[in-house]
Amino acid sequence: MRNIWLLAMSIWMSFAQVGISDQPAASSIKKYEARNFDHLLGKIKGLNDELLRLHFKLYQGYVNNANTLFQKIEEFSQAGKSQSPEVAGFKHMLGWEFNGMILHEYYFENLGGKNHQLKQDNPLFLKIVQDFGSYASWKADFQATGAIRGIGWVITYIDPKQGRLVNTWINEHDVGHLSGGQPLLVMDVFEHAYITQFGLDRAKYIQIFFDNIDWEVVFQRYQKSLQAIRLTLCGQTN
Repeated sequence: MRNIWLLAMSIWMSFAQVGISDQPAASSIKKYEARNFDHLLGKIKGLNDELLRLHFKLYQGYVNNANTLFQKIEEFSQAGKSQSPEVAGFKHMLGWEFNGMILHEYYFENLGGKNHQLKQDNPLFLKIVQDFGSYASWKADFQATGAIRGIGWVITYIDPKQGRLVNTWINEHDVGHLSGGQPLLVMDVFEHAYITQFGLDRAKYIQIFFDNIDWEVVFQRYQKSLQAIRLTLCGQTN
């Protein structure tokens, strides 16, 4: 597996570092557009705008690279080279770049709203208490997951089989996801999310994150996930 990763990296390094500069030919593939999260500037108490702008720029790189990977895969496939080492490398990198794009969108979405506290009569709060015993226990588990050594993400997933909430460590964008699980709350714990402002004090960053969660967004994700699970269960019983 590591050898395949090194092969992919050697191919990848032939492109530009932050966003691939190679100009692709015309394609039928619809490109992804980076979303504008400038509305968060000046709104995230404890996170400075310089850090956020840097983070937005990095997110833009994932969007650019995901677009180019899809383009390259299409070009090689049309040329009859779908089983080439280059395509293998592109496809190994696709999960990294695509997930990097999507996870950053989840992360920015669940920051900066007006509802920074989850009310105790909210159905999501009640579900947290049901699955973890208390909100405090869930929060402690989420923060402890965020303190795991290494780079990655912390995601509160809703389990697609039973609807149970699970705090999950995601390693390097593309490793550790629960298949079919729906992300409810997403926290970035790569160094780029905090190190320029907090240095190595990840715990301080995690607390700032909790002070700025948009619980309305998280609750909306929870509602949509419940609807999807109900539809799946209905399909299984028919």
